[in-house]
Amino acid sequence: MVVPGGRYKSWKRRWFILNDNCLYYFEYTTDKEPRGIIPLENIQVREVQDRHKPHCFELYAAGSEFIKACKTDSEGKVVEGKHTVYRMSAATDEEKEEWIKCVRQSISHNPFYDMLAARKKKAQKTNVHSKS
Repeated sequence: MVVPGGRYKSWKRRWFILNDNCLYYFEYTTDKEPRGIIPLENIQVREVQDRHKPHCFELYAAGSEFIKACKTDSEGKVVEGKHTVYRMSAATDEEKEEWIKCVRQSISHNPFYDMLAARKKKAQKTNVHSKS
């Protein structure tokens, strides 16, 4: 599949493995360690239209929370991801549908994260109102 780049918005080829409720992605087929890991917890997947690429879908966090993920930076350090969406483009429509189906089956839902998100949102609203 291909994914939009970080700093420069060109699409880059990445290789993905879906295993143990996580999506692992690799920069090269020869890589022994993943470039990034996206735990499929409390996220959703949907088909999207992209005028630049066909067969797109994305992982997204419900609400405005970041998706829990990590990746290695250019120096090899593990850093926390700061994405609300991960968009991908499959080679064919059939491949896209298969990825969406498999990801949906692998998503786990933990109500604890929903409770934390609700409390965080409430705290942010309280802070905004108290500053007014």
